Amino acid sequence: MKSIYKIFAIITIVSAILLTYILYTNKQFKNNDLPIQTLTKLKQKEYHLRKLIIQKYNMKVNIPVIISDKLQNRLYGLAAFNDGDIKIILNKNMFQESEDYMIDYVLPHEYAHAVMFLLNDFTNENSGHSKRWQNICLNLEGKKCDRFVKHKDIVMGKLDFIY
Repeated sequence: MKSIYKIFAIITIVSAILLTYILYTNKQFKNNDLPIQTLTKLKQKEYHLRKLIIQKYNMKVNIPVIISDKLQNRLYGLAAFNDGDIKIILNKNMFQESEDYMIDYVLPHEYAHAVMFLLNDFTNENSGHSKRWQNICLNLEGKKCDRFVKHKDIVMGKLDFIY
């Protein structure tokens, strides 16, 4: 019977240590900028996407990418268009889940929306994740360009443009 209590005590202590470590890690992530390695990978991907846009669409772009912890948790990112200005906003909290997903999937996804804005082709029939948008996303080497949110889930005008 004593061995069961020892095992239970060990499991309890290890669980408490792991929980403390997870809480500490979460607090550190929330209170600090993204790690420099992540920011470097993000900048490299941005550079690559801008090169693809020049090659495929003959447009030079310099779209600011903003990392924000103010987006709703279910929203990975968005491309915001306001009076001719375009910004891409990425959800900082989602980088903790998977920085590779944010960089390789979400960033090209949002750049595809930005290209639609730049082409002045964001009509009701071409809004959201239309066939035209999917082709742009694929041209930007996006992954799973046909598997994102439904049209009614698109956030348009629900967030302040300035971050």
